[in-house]
Amino acid sequence: MNAWPNRRALDLFGIELPVIQAPMAGATTVEMAIAAARAGGLGSIPSALLSVEQLREAFRQFRLATKAPVNANFFAHVSPPANPTAQMRWRAALAPYYVEAGLDPAVPIAAGGRAPFDSTFCEAVEEFRPEIVSFHFGLPDQLLIRRVKAAGSKVISSATTVAEAVWLEDNGVDAVIAMGYEAGGHRGNFLTHDMATQVGTMALVPQVVDAVDVPVIAAGGIADGRGVAAAMMLGASAVQVGTAYLFTPEAKIPKVHLTAVEAAGDDNTAVTNVMTGRPARGVINRLMKELGPLSEIAPAFPTAALALAPLKASAEAVGKDHFTNLWAGQSARLSPRLGSEELTRRLSEEALAVIAKFSFR
Repeated sequence: MNAWPNRRALDLFGIELPVIQAPMAGATTVEMAIAAARAGGLGSIPSALLSVEQLREAFRQFRLATKAPVNANFFAHVSPPANPTAQMRWRAALAPYYVEAGLDPAVPIAAGGRAPFDSTFCEAVEEFRPEIVSFHFGLPDQLLIRRVKAAGSKVISSATTVAEAVWLEDNGVDAVIAMGYEAGGHRGNFLTHDMATQVGTMALVPQVVDAVDVPVIAAGGIADGRGVAAAMMLGASAVQVGTAYLFTPEAKIPKVHLTAVEAAGDDNTAVTNVMTGRPARGVINRLMKELGPLSEIAPAFPTAALALAPLKASAEAVGKDHFTNLWAGQSARLSPRLGSEELTRRLSEEALAVIAKFSFR
């Protein structure tokens, strides 16, 4: 695979193919990560919805299955302080939906949600020493970053603007994920929360490449080999692909989510904060239409999702996606229907063919 125009990420991560399977919390399985790694790409294990013991078990399964490098992904958000007023306002907005579903609007909401990277997660990293540790929403405390690097892991994180990419490089990352506005799932923004000024992938990638010295990974709207080739030609040294992996048999998503992404087009996803309290792109559902998609009523991430859980379970039980976070990018329609291992290879093979075709013109 010496035909790649930029091998910086391949050499940095010790992988054969410049395809990173995105760590999609709630959808990615260990089996998906293993399959992507076996193909020569970088398999990723998301931890945001895992307990530390579940993460340890995921590491054990991966290490038993393959000696390939692995990416352990964490959220770097700060847990919000208690805000009873905001929660009461949110519960009031959801009350009509509870009544419609035959649920008690005053029922206590279970605690939980997406956990940020902390010392306990760091201990698991130090124990299993994943080759790459990636973060979303910036970076955790520098003390934790130093511990991660001391364990031998490369550190990467997502940027949605050039300013965020420069900040990440200044704070010690080994590579930057340039996350375009087309990307599905949670936005990686952390210096700005203005969704009106977010940048598309093809505009963001070359500007980030020009602004930082570390390797750049392109993410957002990349679902086939043409997208991989385009990102590489703009200076990226790898791509991170998410939505295309939702169609693989290794993905674990509710049936209503799969149905929604199978029907997704270029114009029926939107960035919303009403599903979790933080901007994320998904297929438009009833809640997004009626409350958002971006609403000041939604409480801070990740607490918005807690009150939605009973509604989500009730609706999914009768085949409705009204309250399900249907995460998907804008290029779902382009996604091949393959297994994770074959998909990883196909993306690379098609990209090389495109690059070779234009290299000889």
